[in-house]
Amino acid sequence: MAKDMAEVARATYEAYVAKDRAAIELLIAEDFHFTSPLDNRIDRAAYFERCWPNSRSIAGFEFIHLVPAGDKVFVTYEGRSTDGHRFRNTEILTIRNGKVTDAEVYFGWSIPHKAAPGGFTDSTE
Repeated sequence: MAKDMAEVARATYEAYVAKDRAAIELLIAEDFHFTSPLDNRIDRAAYFERCWPNSRSIAGFEFIHLVPAGDKVFVTYEGRSTDGHRFRNTEILTIRNGKVTDAEVYFGWSIPHKAAPGGFTDSTE
């Protein structure tokens, strides 16, 4: 079961890379909700309107962590956009009956990190 949940999670990211809306629609539940620093529990329709267009700029994901726990999969990835920008995020996907019902996104940082190793950025930037 845990492996299947990780496979569902992985397939949602692969649909982004393939720009395959039909595939992701099969993986996202009708009662799906999405939360990020920019979105507060938006529904499935708002997600497809607001977030899915970002798939145009996604070139790939490298999974750092893909960890099933209960009905959730904790995912940390390094993403790559079509313009070469790299970034690292963590997401928590809730999966029930083979479909994603909730996604929580925690934005990370750009790669390379703006701060030098052992350093930090100015918080006023």
